[in-house]
Amino acid sequence: MRRRVSERYTILIARTGKEPRALSFRPVVVLLVALTFVGWAGVTGYFYARAAALRNTEARLAQLSEQARELSLQLSREQSRNDALAGEAATMLKQLDQLESQIDRLRERAGLPKLKVTPTRGEKTGGDGQGGGVPLNTEDMLKLTAERLKALTGNLSSKIEPALEQTLAREAARPVGYPLRVKTYIASGFGTRHNPFGRGYEFHDGVDLPAWYGTPIYATAPGKVIETGWSNIYGYHVKIDHGFGYRTLYGHMSKILVKRGQTVKHGQVIGKVGSTGRSTGPHVHYSVFVWGKAVNPVSFLEAPAYAKR
Repeated sequence: MRRRVSERYTILIARTGKEPRALSFRPVVVLLVALTFVGWAGVTGYFYARAAALRNTEARLAQLSEQARELSLQLSREQSRNDALAGEAATMLKQLDQLESQIDRLRERAGLPKLKVTPTRGEKTGGDGQGGGVPLNTEDMLKLTAERLKALTGNLSSKIEPALEQTLAREAARPVGYPLRVKTYIASGFGTRHNPFGRGYEFHDGVDLPAWYGTPIYATAPGKVIETGWSNIYGYHVKIDHGFGYRTLYGHMSKILVKRGQTVKHGQVIGKVGSTGRSTGPHVHYSVFVWGKAVNPVSFLEAPAYAKR
């Protein structure tokens, strides 16, 4: 029977000047070495790939961290900006409250009711029936500010200005103060009095204000002269129409300084004190008529605070 010889691999290692050496390996050893190398190469490649992936992950994490930091800074800046805008909006709302209060005073002066333009947004009723305030963000506050400003300015131009102009014109037409600029007193008042020229009583439709002969007499409101001349009662006199139902009469003048149809200003000299007509001494008879009816001039002698000129 033929004996089987096992296979082997031989490697000769030759070196100059020396005998070659032979290394002999069985195939299984070569296979083991090859498998070991392949395994080592696989493990090394795996860990290298993991290391590369880890480096990429670290780089990505660093990038994301930088982006997060930048976003945080942006958010911080936006928050600061929003806080500043919220502060400005709150200040503007307070100023609008003051403006609304001032407009209410103007409306009252013009004879109009108070405003009701304050928004109620941000208020709601809770389940217990109690009112509860809801915080407003910056956007809502700015919207409220714009809405209120629009309502207030629109109210000024559409309602208050015309009514106030009418009111101011009416107030300007109201006679104010004394027709004399010297110290005087009411020698004879408005209403029923004893007849200074005889028996009985008579109705006195004005007040008598004594002054030296020739003292200037002033118009107590702007208007148009509608009557000048002589009458048995008032002597030389001037009557002025101030509009809005107001008329004034100045009697017993020594001299008339205006003409019929002339426009006069408040405080303009219209004549001089005398004692003409039904008079017992130098003075000015001053009458105020409202829609044709004589009223007591005393309430017109002292100007209200808004009408002092």
